[in-house]
Amino acid sequence: MNLITVEDLSISYGANTVLRNVAMAVEPGEIVTIVGPNGSGKTSLLRAIIGAATPASGQVKLKPGLRIGYVPQKLHIDPTLPITVERFMRLTNRVSRKDCADALKTAGVPDLLKRQMSQLSGGQFQRVLLARALINRPEILLLDEATQGLDQPGSAAFYRQIEAVRRETGCAIIMISHELHVVMSASDRVICLNGHVCCEGSPAVVASAPEYRALFGTGTGGALALYRHDHDHDHTCDTNSQEAAE
Repeated sequence: MNLITVEDLSISYGANTVLRNVAMAVEPGEIVTIVGPNGSGKTSLLRAIIGAATPASGQVKLKPGLRIGYVPQKLHIDPTLPITVERFMRLTNRVSRKDCADALKTAGVPDLLKRQMSQLSGGQFQRVLLARALINRPEILLLDEATQGLDQPGSAAFYRQIEAVRRETGCAIIMISHELHVVMSASDRVICLNGHVCCEGSPAVVASAPEYRALFGTGTGGALALYRHDHDHDHTCDTNSQEAAE
């Protein structure tokens, strides 16, 4: 059973249609990256999946009882607020200290439990947000530009940790990011959005697609040498905009 199935989804804000006729599905355990230029509807798609955006048409179907973890694009915490990592993680979750510690370990930062949130580096802060998303053992993680503000080594380390999370927990992952070469190299499947689904397939297939190259150029292609996944299933990439939108 698919964890998430999106059928003929369109989203509008007033007279502005940001997504039209989007269809996609996410299977258990896979890493799916959604790429696209600013304003292409990436975040709106995630908002629709978590129920924070109302479709103009179409629908989002979730597996019954699906547990979702969400890592936001940014979260501001008043630096003068004295709050430890443990307390932050337990603000809206009735969980034990062991649950917090286990989630931090899975996120790759096992020693931060007693640290003040205000003392964390940008990379540590994002790992704590990841741990908080993991604490209820989600079946799927949604990451919306989760490394915004990190330098390239920090971003690469974060996405390596995401692959480790998938290996350890078996959860599926949907990621949005502008760091195409890093994110695509960590993906099983890539969906290219520009108001509609332009192209979909393996990272190598999408990187060579005319519509992807029209949006992003060819500069990210060489970095896909990082891509090391073995695939035993077929991918498709429809580079015709109209057909992909239908």
